[in-house]
Amino acid sequence: MNILNNTLKVKKNKKRLGRGIGSGKGKTSGRGVKGQKSRSGVAIKSFEGGQMPLYRRLPKRGFNPINKHKIAKINLDQLQSFLDNKRINPEEQINLKSLKENKIINKSYLKFKILANGNLSTKVNIEADYSSISAKEKIEKLGGVIVLKNSK
Repeated sequence: MNILNNTLKVKKNKKRLGRGIGSGKGKTSGRGVKGQKSRSGVAIKSFEGGQMPLYRRLPKRGFNPINKHKIAKINLDQLQSFLDNKRINPEEQINLKSLKENKIINKSYLKFKILANGNLSTKVNIEADYSSISAKEKIEKLGGVIVLKNSK
């Protein structure tokens, strides 16, 4: 008899919930009594019984780089307007320290970059962390000097 059961494919009927006391799965349909889990369409994901959940225990990482450097970007036309307004002296070297002293760049910036938007008409001496190629060309065409600190 045992051999016969193993070879035959026996179709098992699904549980018919909520069909009266006699079925054994009547009234509450095996869900217990009341509460959130007894309702339909409720899933308690990542709930750890009042313990601080894992996603809140771990620090935020995501797309916020830990060693992020704030880089101030200055275009050539902005630089020219500061020169025209005499906020920057063209004879002195323009670097991060001098820009912070003249309150052109916020103190929180650690590096700065020269970008080539606009034109420059004054010869300048700049010490920057980064520079675009076209900005470097425009400055050197006027006879100015640009020194990059971290050039590799």
